[in-house]
Amino acid sequence: MSASPIRILIAALGSHGDVHPFLGLGRTLLARGHEVRFIAPAMYEPLARLVGLQFVPIGTAEQFERHSSRAELWHPRKGFQVMAEATAEFFGDYYRAITDNCESGRTILVLSSLVLAGRVAQEVLRVPAVTIHLAPSVFRSNQKPAKTPPLPLADWMPAGWNRLIFAAVDLLVIDPALGGPVNKLRASIGLGPVRRILGGWIHSPDRVIGLFPEWFAPPAVDWPAQTILTGFPLYDEADILPINFLLERFLDSGQPPIAFTPGSAMRHGERFFDAAVEACRMLGRRGLLVSMHERHLPEHLPAEIRHVKYAPFSRLLPRCAAIVHHGGIGTSSQALAAGVPQLVAPMGFDQADNAMRLKGLGVAEILPAQKFSARRAAVALERAMDPIHRANCLVVKKRFEGQKPLEKTADLIEEAYFRR
Repeated sequence: MSASPIRILIAALGSHGDVHPFLGLGRTLLARGHEVRFIAPAMYEPLARLVGLQFVPIGTAEQFERHSSRAELWHPRKGFQVMAEATAEFFGDYYRAITDNCESGRTILVLSSLVLAGRVAQEVLRVPAVTIHLAPSVFRSNQKPAKTPPLPLADWMPAGWNRLIFAAVDLLVIDPALGGPVNKLRASIGLGPVRRILGGWIHSPDRVIGLFPEWFAPPAVDWPAQTILTGFPLYDEADILPINFLLERFLDSGQPPIAFTPGSAMRHGERFFDAAVEACRMLGRRGLLVSMHERHLPEHLPAEIRHVKYAPFSRLLPRCAAIVHHGGIGTSSQALAAGVPQLVAPMGFDQADNAMRLKGLGVAEILPAQKFSARRAAVALERAMDPIHRANCLVVKKRFEGQKPLEKTADLIEEAYFRR
């Protein structure tokens, strides 16, 4: 530690699952005496202030709602374009927030994957920066590419083939969607253009951190050399938000339920939840539907099915028989830590890759979202909850013992600052 605290600007963008880890990291750094300013969409202000962080709002809640409510966001091909449009709309706001709050000589930037404006600010301000990626699929590899359908990538294909596919995707899809806005911002402040946005430029040259363990995704030889993995953060508001008494009463009143969630940002899950209710009936199981959005839920739920807007998974999942989810990295890791079987219904982004890694650990079954039905879910759940899967879940759960990923991440951020 220096005589005066470091000013740490944490800039995050995404759903609650994307932002939670950075809130937990902010609390960890704040407890070390640093000055932490949290830069994120305006909707997260109440939560950030509740955990004690200074908050710098980006845009409006209405802006975020407009993008996150689009059904195309969950389409396996169209989702990237929606995400790119939303990210581009906030470029200028993030750049101004970072430059306005940076104090020369005592500031370091901590950037989530989507805060590309932070990489521009890093170059202009000449301050150290740490890029943090939550999921392995953000890392490009020609040797061991992530599973990202519909791209024809595989680790058994020649590295040259994978390299060619990445180059084509950059040229035809990614750089037109993200490179245009990035380079427009760069040109406005006198910087030259960049290309291959996700092929390398996304990573800070100072330090890159993967918030997942090596046993979940061993680093490939062609990942950035400045990458260190620290483990799953597992922050989910459990320290400030207890399970409410109605949910407690439901959990205590019968056999452990099966939890169902399509993710915190998903609000078009009518088919998913209808199938969930029917699958529980077919299995003779109780169920818990977890969603912040009520409009896509069945209008009348049976007595053995409950809905809850949110509950910290670190408290909830150890009391569940299994969880059916979209494959988001936050939900996946909480289920691993709780030692419960998983049925994953991936839709897009990192979800297919996470699902394959979970299945490889022997703790999950996969049922693609487009094939999700009550009958198929019931059959897959029976497989996922068999003795072999349950035993594998307990083995993986032990890997979390004694791990302190947020503390390790905080150490690396301090190191990146002091060695600048």
